[in-house]
Amino acid sequence: MVAASETIGEAYGAISAVSRAAGVSRRAITLGIEELKTSPEEKSQRKYRLRKEGAGRKTVLEKDPALKADLETLLEPATRGDPESPLLWTCKSLRTLVAELAKMAHVINHQTLANLLKEMGYSLQSNRKTVEGNQSPDRNQQFESINEKVKIFQNDLQPVISVDAKKKELVGNFKNNGQTWRPKGNPEEVNMHDFEDKKLGKVVPFGIFDLMENTGWVNVGLDHDTSAFAVASIRGWWESMGKELYPSAQRLMATDQL
Repeated sequence: MVAASETIGEAYGAISAVSRAAGVSRRAITLGIEELKTSPEEKSQRKYRLRKEGAGRKTVLEKDPALKADLETLLEPATRGDPESPLLWTCKSLRTLVAELAKMAHVINHQTLANLLKEMGYSLQSNRKTVEGNQSPDRNQQFESINEKVKIFQNDLQPVISVDAKKKELVGNFKNNGQTWRPKGNPEEVNMHDFEDKKLGKVVPFGIFDLMENTGWVNVGLDHDTSAFAVASIRGWWESMGKELYPSAQRLMATDQL
């Protein structure tokens, strides 16, 4: 298109001159001129394209159909941010993934891999404070073992949950981010300042996430996020949701097999 625009209104031989200077074929420049002179109304009435259907190189997945499945096996136990994955603990760089795929007889460069990851719904994430100091040299193997145990439980339709205490929240009429539908010019009124109400204080939300059902359950308490609070939260989830979702686990508990 750029090359074609340089030839419009120029003297005879401009197409050939631009073709030699830019390294673009005369045919491509001619098609570009035609498209530039085509009105938007005409373009909307017909499918306009420079190349024929099916033209261009085959995609990497067309040339290597097994690539995506093998890549997912590498990513599944090593992806942060996806609560549906059984276990989340580390990340792998593009070049590490390229090297691992090469061992599986897949030839791909890191830039093509980056494009493929974007198509698969992955994105480049910034650093997050997750390092807690010295770690066991067998930490990765430990998590891989846990990950395999999680898969076994899921295949047997047994419950697997993630338990986590969330940050403390103020109780009262405070502002929350987001918007709700209300009559025009009548927003909900909240406190001007987010100062703690000494009478109401704060609460600790304790979240239980069910990996199989992709559902969450929250227990809100006034205590600190202690181990006793965690056990009480798990018990509350089990009594209110878990035992109905996993009757086979309930039978195992009744017979002291779990």
